[in-house]
Amino acid sequence: MDNYKDIKQGERGAWLSIATYILLSAVKLFIGTISGSQALLADGLNNTTDIIASIAVLTGLKISRRPPDSNHRYGHFRAETIAAMIASFIMIAVGLQVLYQGVNKFMEPSLATPDLIAAWTAAGSAVIMMAVYMYNIKLARRINSNAIEAVAQDNRSDALVSIGAFIGIIGSQFGIPWLDPLTATIVGLMICKTAFDIFRKATHDLTDGFDAAELERMKNTVAEIDGVQSIKDIKARVHGNNVLVDTTVLVDAKLNVVQSHDITEEIEDQLKDRHQVSYVLVHIEPV
Repeated sequence: MDNYKDIKQGERGAWLSIATYILLSAVKLFIGTISGSQALLADGLNNTTDIIASIAVLTGLKISRRPPDSNHRYGHFRAETIAAMIASFIMIAVGLQVLYQGVNKFMEPSLATPDLIAAWTAAGSAVIMMAVYMYNIKLARRINSNAIEAVAQDNRSDALVSIGAFIGIIGSQFGIPWLDPLTATIVGLMICKTAFDIFRKATHDLTDGFDAAELERMKNTVAEIDGVQSIKDIKARVHGNNVLVDTTVLVDAKLNVVQSHDITEEIEDQLKDRHQVSYVLVHIEPV
């Protein structure tokens, strides 16, 4: 039940991002139009695509909260990981667009000098998005949510885009037209790198990959339990915000059913307490 409560908390982060993006995109598009700032207009349009990414994550979180059914005995938790992957696709598209615009501006630098209100709007947007990022990244780490972490990284990317727009507008005030495309190129590369990291983590989890070092620590925990003579096999996988572990241990063949069961209970308790494992399946075999 705690996992479902965590996902419910995660939805708040997605809603916060959606509301912030709607507000900022409207402000940026309005100020960008009246000030003649193409950089701010592009930033505002970028935020409209982020609304879609956040809605995708919110949908994934809502699906994840569905209880197990006849076709999904382990629940629907992986919908959260799929949502994170979808968000990474949108981020990659945004990053490539920012890169493309940066390269084009290198070839055809803008000579227009937008009003300074556009620069301060971009700076204010960056501050707001960094605040949303800090909230969501802390939330993601507390509830162990890949989807909210993807939202948080998207928040940070948007803050960087706004910083880039601010630098570009200020640069135009001082007759430095190449500053805008240079910043856009760097920001575009950073967005693509972040999106690729999210995509790699999501695909790793969806293909039942698991951190080898953490698995070794779990193995050491099981080996320390009284009655466990050796570990024949141990494996783990990530299921949304859950960790599932399967292990086969060898015990004294003279133990009765109750004694063997007590060992399995201790293994489950230790893995859940020390490694935040959600579900443990222990198979006992005699030495």
